[in-house]
Amino acid sequence: MGSFGAVGLSACLLITLSAAGQSKNISPAGTVAEHAAQPLKFHIAGIQKSDLGAHAAAPQARDSAPTAKRAGPSEKTIRVAAAAGRKRAAVSPAPKREASISPDDRLAVQVELAWTGDYRGLINGEADEKTAAAIKSFQKSRKFKETGVLNTQERALLAAFAKAKQAQVGWTMVDDPVSGARLGIPSKQVPNKAPAKAGTRWASAQGQIQVETFKIREPGTTLANVYEQQKKEPSTRRLELNLLRPDFFILAGMQGLKKFYVRADIKDGEVRGITVLYDQATENIMDPAAVVMSSAFSAFPSASGAQIGAAAKRKVEYGTGIIVSSAGQILADRELTEGCNIIVVSGYGNAERTADDTSKDLALLRVYGLSDLVPAIFAPEAARGPDLTLLGIADPQMQEGGMAVSSIAAKLKGDVIDPVPQLGFSGAGVVELKSPLIATIGASNAQPQATIVPPPVIRAFLDAQKVPPATGRWGLDRTKSSLVRVICVRK
Repeated sequence: MGSFGAVGLSACLLITLSAAGQSKNISPAGTVAEHAAQPLKFHIAGIQKSDLGAHAAAPQARDSAPTAKRAGPSEKTIRVAAAAGRKRAAVSPAPKREASISPDDRLAVQVELAWTGDYRGLINGEADEKTAAAIKSFQKSRKFKETGVLNTQERALLAAFAKAKQAQVGWTMVDDPVSGARLGIPSKQVPNKAPAKAGTRWASAQGQIQVETFKIREPGTTLANVYEQQKKEPSTRRLELNLLRPDFFILAGMQGLKKFYVRADIKDGEVRGITVLYDQATENIMDPAAVVMSSAFSAFPSASGAQIGAAAKRKVEYGTGIIVSSAGQILADRELTEGCNIIVVSGYGNAERTADDTSKDLALLRVYGLSDLVPAIFAPEAARGPDLTLLGIADPQMQEGGMAVSSIAAKLKGDVIDPVPQLGFSGAGVVELKSPLIATIGASNAQPQATIVPPPVIRAFLDAQKVPPATGRWGLDRTKSSLVRVICVRK
């Protein structure tokens, strides 16, 4: 991939956060000043869609056409953005269709509803009244019709809001070698890690938020005994929730002036648990996090076991690719193109993934039968920042079915892009004033954020695939014309 015009690409972004956590100040790319800039690429999880439509979209309309009229056949089943969804709520699926959704999808919906604060029950993938009520709560708060079933637009918005919450707290899955458990923690809220009495403690700087694991293995240990002990110790605990099952228990309530949440499981006479303790002043952030932490807690993890806290792959994801050769080679995000039954490049047809780099999350796609594409030009130097402009093709949900190139103003903070871009920007380009660059996408499973992959890494990847640097005069129009929408369809 190359830079814009005379100066080439310099860096690339990795994004694990989905559209919701991305900034909403998108303007048509045509409004970006004609200055030298520095493109980068990054990845964001896409949305689920039941019917992709035709695999190859019609030739891609560019910036001169109105955004709302640019949807190709690949996106013809999604013609409206979230606001339009409210007008079509009357034709939303009947609640009885919830039973036809797979348990994994229901599990993902419950997790996302927990992050938005609408669901506070057990995250178990069951289609029950609590889940339907939580969906209605979400719909009501966003002024949708309260059906208890999510339509396509509502599902996309829910995923976006949930990912934004995860990014806000720095949601991370970690293994605790002391207790042997696997758990999710809000790493931005509890950055300090230290040994605890029977496990590990993560805490905020002043101790307003604490997360602690524990392990109990003594002769005669039973879950009921630990349950009774945790109810009474310390003596300042006042229960508001208590649930005891044969293999686990959950307790929640007040501990002095703080809120607490305890989850513990038993296996072969050993009890492993987690305690979450936090000030009431942090409840807007920590109430949803505690619910997800409880259900994501894996006391006795197995390599093959499903992990609630892990992000699920969407059946249909949208991202942005960068044309890097006239013969149809396109740089894209490896995470975006992972596990795809079909990969479509809108306007050009089906694509094949010909190479990837698992360490940097880069992928190279190829659309065969093309010979006249205009590749992007990118420079070797890295982004100097901090002010950047992100160029990408937002998800059709975010632009009323369109496929226009949009721009987002952002800042480079260390290796991280702030704010996280919108859904569909995975693999998009980043422009820096007076030094244009374009980079490819990557994804980090550890952190829901967009980070930079240095341009030399991208160039080395392309060189290894014998993709020569593009030549010619750089310009913003050329850069925009080198961006394409990439669609991954999974079974």
